[in-house]
Amino acid sequence: MLSMKRVVIAGAGFGGIGAAVALRRMVSPAQVEIVLADRRSDFVMGFRKTWAALGIEGLEPGRRDLRAIADVTLAVGDITRLDAAARLIEIDGRPIEGDALVIALGAQQAADAVPGLAEFGLNVWDRDTAATAWSKLSAVRSGTVVIGIFGLPYTCPPAPYELALLCRERLGPQVALTVFGPAPIALPVVGTVESAKVERMLADHRIEFLPGRQATAVERGRIAFADGTEQAYDVLLAVPPHRCPHLLVDAGLAEPGGWLRPDPRTLELPLPDVYAVGDCTAITLANGLPLPKAGIFAHAQGEVVAARIAARLAGRPPTATFAGEGYCFIEVGGGRAAKAAGRFLAEPVEVEISEPSAAGLSEKREFERARLSEWFGG
Repeated sequence: MLSMKRVVIAGAGFGGIGAAVALRRMVSPAQVEIVLADRRSDFVMGFRKTWAALGIEGLEPGRRDLRAIADVTLAVGDITRLDAAARLIEIDGRPIEGDALVIALGAQQAADAVPGLAEFGLNVWDRDTAATAWSKLSAVRSGTVVIGIFGLPYTCPPAPYELALLCRERLGPQVALTVFGPAPIALPVVGTVESAKVERMLADHRIEFLPGRQATAVERGRIAFADGTEQAYDVLLAVPPHRCPHLLVDAGLAEPGGWLRPDPRTLELPLPDVYAVGDCTAITLANGLPLPKAGIFAHAQGEVVAARIAARLAGRPPTATFAGEGYCFIEVGGGRAAKAAGRFLAEPVEVEISEPSAAGLSEKREFERARLSEWFGG
């Protein structure tokens, strides 16, 4: 009789869930236990934060209980230690060791990295803050709302521009809207031609775009930039700096200020049966920029890792590789959304942004429905 194997997956976002669900399809519960560990017991897609912040639709219709994932053991609690060489994590001090380890812990938000940001900004990249932001935004009748990107990289690169475009629709023409960020163009990873499409969308909706602005401090009603300029605001919607989780730096898997760097195609780390997927990683593209931190890529990476683990458990050489193909949506208001799609590991990178359409928004909603159904049933 075969002894029971165990695969430990640290993190239950797109990458972790994608790996768990795909692996469970490939291996029997009688032979392999899959442990999915996270500090939360539920899952919500990131784009619902924008909908919630603007009072379009709340988090609840898209919330799912992780315990609904069939034949997967859920471990809920703080991951207090990770020993990659031993393929071991500790949840609130309780050790869980596996025959394979998948690290899918996402990116950590660091609002405290910019003086004053945590005090004066609304961190709409945090789902708990986003859920209550509309109570403040709905009272805005005039003045200036600023959407600030406070560091690179960050999760879902088009999302701040989507937030600005939907703000225009929700708040009306009497409110001034400004978006700033440290990059020289809106979306460097897609190139100047495609990025210009996003910048035109902003201009067409009378949204000011300030590229090349690195914020150094936030005070009440004022943001200071490294170039000596300032930006006034009445409400600040913040995308805080993102960092690799301290846990992974402490484990020696990433340098301070850096990210995990798995093999771009296999997602393997230089340790036996240890993988890293999603937003805690950095994969450098042909244009020298990092692969965007987006759920679509984390999901695809999780499925690749699942196939490689299943092959190894069966004694076969693993062949699955990450193709780097993906897409995301940019809502523009009026029931329409554009789609940015491409081959990000191609040389050169190939990405195109479509014209906004009603079909694009329908496809975005179907993206959520299909994956929640696949992962959680119902």
